[in-house]
Amino acid sequence: MRHQLLDVVVLARDLPEFGLASGDLGTVVEVYDRDEIEVEFATVSGRAQAIITLNQADVRVAAGDDVPSVRPRQRA
Repeated sequence: MRHQLLDVVVLARDLPEFGLASGDLGTVVEVYDRDEIEVEFATVSGRAQAIITLNQADVRVAAGDDVPSVRPRQRA
């Protein structure tokens, strides 16, 4: 599936170098011609934690029955 601009997505794997964990929510902020997207991950207060380029397969669209959770920010 190709993700669209402003899709809310769920990270499918841990990215400790960015302080991100599988299950973190992000927003697609750019879609590239190749199989890559740029995703912004933010804290609950809205502060950007990371803006990174990922493969489309690294995330999935958030589903209506997903349950969000909160965890302390991990330092990269």
